[in-house]
Amino acid sequence: MYTEQAIQKLEQEKKSVTGNKEKAMVGEVVKALCEFCRQNEEFSQAVVQGGTLADCMKAVAKGVTDALSDLEAYKRAVQFYFGGATVQFVMKISLTPEETEEEREPNRERGLLINLDEFL
Repeated sequence: MYTEQAIQKLEQEKKSVTGNKEKAMVGEVVKALCEFCRQNEEFSQAVVQGGTLADCMKAVAKGVTDALSDLEAYKRAVQFYFGGATVQFVMKISLTPEETEEEREPNRERGLLINLDEFL
C-alpha cells in the first residue's frame, strides 16, 4: 500500500535537493531507499509519513568533509526515516566459474565424497 507512494515521493523530491554533497549522493541514496521500500512496508510508511528527501540528504551529508562510504550514506538515510533501523551489507568475490555456480545453488552439498568400502 505504501510502497508505491514512498517510491513516488522519493523520486519527485530528488529535484528539491540542494547542496553539492547532497546532490552528489542523492541518486544512489534514492535507489537504495526505493529498494528498502520494496523490502519493507513499514519502512515505506515511514518514508511516506516522514520528512522530506532534502532534509534527509542534509542529515546524510552532515559532518562529511572529504568522503563518505555508500553504506554509511544508506545507514544515515534509513535512520532519518526510521530511527534505530540499520542496513546490512554483504559482498562476495568469485574468482572462478565454479564459485559462481555454487552461489547459484546455495543448498547444494559441497565437499569430498568418500566411499568407505574402498578401505576394506
